[in-house]
Amino acid sequence: MTGRGDVDEELRARLHEAAGAHEPDRARILARVDRGMAGQGGGRPGDHGTTRPPLLGWARVAGATAAVAGVLAVGGYTVASALKDDAPPQRSVATSPTPAPSPEAATGRAPAPPAGPTPSVPPGTETPDAPASSRPPAATAQPPVSAVEDGPLWSDGSVDPHSHEFWAQSNITLKTGEPLTALTVELVVAQTGGVTSTGAWRSLPEEDFTFTVEERDGFLVHRWTLKQGRTVPAGEWMFAGQYDHERGDRDAGGDRYSATATAGSERLSVRGDFAPRGGGS
Repeated sequence: MTGRGDVDEELRARLHEAAGAHEPDRARILARVDRGMAGQGGGRPGDHGTTRPPLLGWARVAGATAAVAGVLAVGGYTVASALKDDAPPQRSVATSPTPAPSPEAATGRAPAPPAGPTPSVPPGTETPDAPASSRPPAATAQPPVSAVEDGPLWSDGSVDPHSHEFWAQSNITLKTGEPLTALTVELVVAQTGGVTSTGAWRSLPEEDFTFTVEERDGFLVHRWTLKQGRTVPAGEWMFAGQYDHERGDRDAGGDRYSATATAGSERLSVRGDFAPRGGGS
């Protein structure tokens, strides 16, 4: 039993064969064209020399050409239709759209986070310490130029008001609220020109101290040292150094003094300059 598929297959084969073997009859087509052209040259006998209009002759030629083209087109369409029926049905495939390139692929860097308001810190939340490099430098307490008081010991330095243009006296005043079992007082006078020692004194007994004066590193140094086993009672006491200098008002800005003492088991130390200041208690 022959199925419909076999018949369709045989028909397609014959159509392929007929399309391949078909050749247009070129000679017949040219003969028809020649006859159409010949009709333009003159009329039939008895037409008394009248000719047909050239337009009509060309119309015939064009009609013949169109007829041949139509035959060829119909044959080609028939073969194409047979082949089209044999072709498997096309299927549409759904494709996803090409994704747009991400900023990471285009630049190699992660996209910057969107700008937004800075989050506020809830009340009572401690903020982390800032890096040491971003902190403002802490104020460093500068040591005082002079430490005129230490515990029960107070001190002051001044230029004696009886000093004049050739001579001067520098006074060191000490006040102690407790007896001192050790004491060393030093007066340093800057060599401003012509400075030479003319003597020294103290309000405490002379035999209780050892006194020296010497030139050292551009200064005239006076030193009083309490002898071993002696005591300075509580009270106010003065140590003074005297010296000549070049004529004129001498500048005492480079002069200074210091004193170290012992009161009971406590070590005390004071120092200062000769700028004017008020008395201590």
